[in-house]
Amino acid sequence: MATDHQDVADAVADLNLTPVLTDPLHASGTERAAEVVRRAEFAGREVVLNVQGDEPLILREALVGALDQVARGRDVGTAAGPLSRSARWDVNRVKVSVDGQGRALRFFRSPPAGGCPRPEAVFQHVGVYAYRPQALQRWTALPPVEEERTERLEQLRPLLHGMTFGVALMQESPPPGVDTAGDLEVMEHLLTAAGPGMRG
Repeated sequence: MATDHQDVADAVADLNLTPVLTDPLHASGTERAAEVVRRAEFAGREVVLNVQGDEPLILREALVGALDQVARGRDVGTAAGPLSRSARWDVNRVKVSVDGQGRALRFFRSPPAGGCPRPEAVFQHVGVYAYRPQALQRWTALPPVEEERTERLEQLRPLLHGMTFGVALMQESPPPGVDTAGDLEVMEHLLTAAGPGMRG
């Protein structure tokens, strides 16, 4: 687990994982992952699976699906699920439009002006990325694009520079993530209700 906060590393000290402290100046989790992969103790890994910290209930289907997209030759693998009516207009829920071959066409928060060309092919994005180390380093070496700043979506940088995103489509809607203070309160209730096993 990569983090730039000692408090986070301390919070997971009892779990079966190894926290790695990274440079606090990184602008994204992708940059943190790239730093970790460059370290000697992690050299030789064939594929990197980056699960964002705001997806505590992420489904195994999303993880396996993202990895499968890399195995199929995509630069980046990710996942998405059915978009609920309420999520469609929620700017905190990231959407992805997908072409007929399962490749991402665009990531966005609000529907673009004029609507999507294929509204039936818009899904709720899940915060997971799989890539080979070379693709990860290429991503972080690319120059920023204006759209990633205005949309606050780091994945627009590699996409608009021509890297391919394979999107694994899940049958079920993604479980709730944590994007707002209200989401955090809901998640605390869910994890408390689930008991100690779910909380780790």
